Amino acid sequence: METFDKWFAIVNPVAGSGKGLSDWPLISKLLRDHHIVPEYAFTERKYHAIELAVEAINNGFRKIMVVGGDGTIHEVVNGLFIQKAVPTTEVLVGVIAVGTGNDWIRMFGIPRKYSEAIRAIVEGHSFLQDVGVVSYHKATYKQERYMANVAGVGFDAVVNRRYNHLKEEGKRGKWLYLWSTLKALLRYSSTGVKVYVDDELVVNDLVYSATIGIGRYNGGGMLQTPDAVADDGLFDLTVIRKMSWLSVLFHFKVLFNGKIYRLSKTSLNRGRRIRIESSPEIALEVDGEALGYSPFEFEIIDRAVRVVVAKRFLEEGSAGKSVADRILENKK
Repeated sequence: METFDKWFAIVNPVAGSGKGLSDWPLISKLLRDHHIVPEYAFTERKYHAIELAVEAINNGFRKIMVVGGDGTIHEVVNGLFIQKAVPTTEVLVGVIAVGTGNDWIRMFGIPRKYSEAIRAIVEGHSFLQDVGVVSYHKATYKQERYMANVAGVGFDAVVNRRYNHLKEEGKRGKWLYLWSTLKALLRYSSTGVKVYVDDELVVNDLVYSATIGIGRYNGGGMLQTPDAVADDGLFDLTVIRKMSWLSVLFHFKVLFNGKIYRLSKTSLNRGRRIRIESSPEIALEVDGEALGYSPFEFEIIDRAVRVVVAKRFLEEGSAGKSVADRILENKK
């Protein structure tokens, strides 16, 4: 069998508090039961999944299976854009989630249960999703990264940094993100921010947080861009203006129930390009990965990565409205 017909699995052994390693024998058996015997490699360090994805594609593989969490998906997507052997759309990406947050799979209806995730891979329903290219500053240098799901600016990024720091210290548990959020809540203050969408100034105010979404979910199930459509050629931008920590705590449930736009302090904009400036500088996280500081620029790349999705995602019309419908809606 030629390599382009075979799967190459990139397994993150530390994802999900070590589930990547401990559950791989079970996942491997389930794959064999479905007549999938992938070549595979374990990631050994941060950003290793980027290297493995590039190497796999250069070696002829056109199907990459991610056995990990949102961070591993993020790295593999970045690897697709680094490699130059084929267009990114010629590589199929499937995901078996073993992470903690697993926000990317929620968007596409992929179950967390391994056997059902593998069934989705076997059925082979695919979807071309948009990708964002994000520029930011780190150590005075401008850098770029590709984004598969959701980015957070301000409070979201502070929570993410605290959360990642606790994970690096070896702390584990499903409440870790909530704990990080509550700790940051007591210390974080809003920042003066300007936001431009398609070159139009839409925000010039004290901002608590901003969320830029291709997908809908972040932070382990939060719905801060609840109406995002992954192939409409537009970012959904949710901005929460200055709020007291008591007000944030009181309205905390709207972060999870899809009703965030009922808050008077919240606004929604859509566009292909977003620029965020601030004084002082504020932090950025992309797909759960802490990156650099403002200013930031986001630009959409239409339908750039082919991913395996659950059949029900397509049947239920979860791909959303057409590009034309959303652009017309955005102009109203």
